Amino acid sequence: MTGEADLDFRRKRLLYRSVYRGNKENDILLGQFARAHIATLDEAELDQYERLLAAADNDIFDWVSGQADVPPEADSPVLRKLMAFRVRF
Repeated sequence: MTGEADLDFRRKRLLYRSVYRGNKENDILLGQFARAHIATLDEAELDQYERLLAAADNDIFDWVSGQADVPPEADSPVLRKLMAFRVRF
């Protein structure tokens, strides 16, 4: 695989992981965010997003909803982009 093909495969895998979290609120939030932004994320941002998806659903939801402070080790430009993202119904 070429570098771009690797990134495309990775993006598809992360999109799937975003849409099928198991927690409906995060399925909607992360699924819409990934659909809107995943194609434009570079390799470093994909690394950040992958680390974010490794966090527990409840933690992600609490950070994005402002119910909990984001720990320094989880803070990233991609998480800040997610926190600014607005879900459309």
